[in-house]
Amino acid sequence: MAIPGPDPKLFDDLARVAGGAVNIFSGVQEQIRNDIRARVEEMATRLDLVPRDELDQAVGMIEKLRKQVQTLEQRLDALEGKKAKPAPAKKTAPKKAAAKTRTTTARKKK
Repeated sequence: MAIPGPDPKLFDDLARVAGGAVNIFSGVQEQIRNDIRARVEEMATRLDLVPRDELDQAVGMIEKLRKQVQTLEQRLDALEGKKAKPAPAKKTAPKKAAAKTRTTTARKKK
């Protein structure tokens, strides 16, 4: 008597069952990922969090504005420096003239 070999149909059936189980588990895994993502996004919305791309965009704008402010401050310092230099010269000139006048009048009184 010959020992009968395994039925090829049995292996096909097992492969189909295993393939179906894998599909079910990957579908469940995908559903779990989507649920977690939705809950995290909902929580971020409730907490009023900003998405990363918007934050990066805002940081870029802030850095650009800082550079502009720095440039404007340098220009303002340069302009104020030009205006400030002649002003002390005008103030010191009348004081010297007044000092000379006082000394001259002081001599006349003697």
